[in-house]
Amino acid sequence: MAELTTIARPYAKAAFMFAKEQNALAEWEQMLGLAAAVAQEATMRAYLDQPELDSETQAKAIGDVCGDELNESARNFIAQLADNKRLALLPTIAMLFHELAAEDQRTIDVELIAPFELEDAETDKLVAALKTRLGRNVQVSTSVDESLIGGVLVRAGDTVIDGSVRGRLNRLAEQLNS
Repeated sequence: MAELTTIARPYAKAAFMFAKEQNALAEWEQMLGLAAAVAQEATMRAYLDQPELDSETQAKAIGDVCGDELNESARNFIAQLADNKRLALLPTIAMLFHELAAEDQRTIDVELIAPFELEDAETDKLVAALKTRLGRNVQVSTSVDESLIGGVLVRAGDTVIDGSVRGRLNRLAEQLNS
């Protein structure tokens, strides 16, 4: 995985710099996400892996499936990836592009996991606290995990804040066992 990321990073940076110059970060993020999803789909992967296909045919196949969702610049980017035999990197490039855009816009994706559906007021309060703590705008998604018993588990990038009852019980058990 680290090797794929290392190879994909220059492509993601180039796409990011171009998109930023064009003031089209959101558009490029959407186009790369779509192209990545198409390139990852099993039938498309099998088609693209055929050794007799040239790079132009490969790029055209992705462009045809994506249709009008890709502008000319994105099609050229995909053609460049195909020429360099890097189409398999599209999902990693899309992920890295998203990270670069989030860093540029000072946003962070946060997942709130609770044992029950959170009320809007509770979510807003948590978002405000996380925004202050992380110093960034927070884009939140929520999910339910009944095994948490109570409290909330927060995942923000590499940071995990375990405020769940299950987490507290686990920490207490570790302290008692040591």
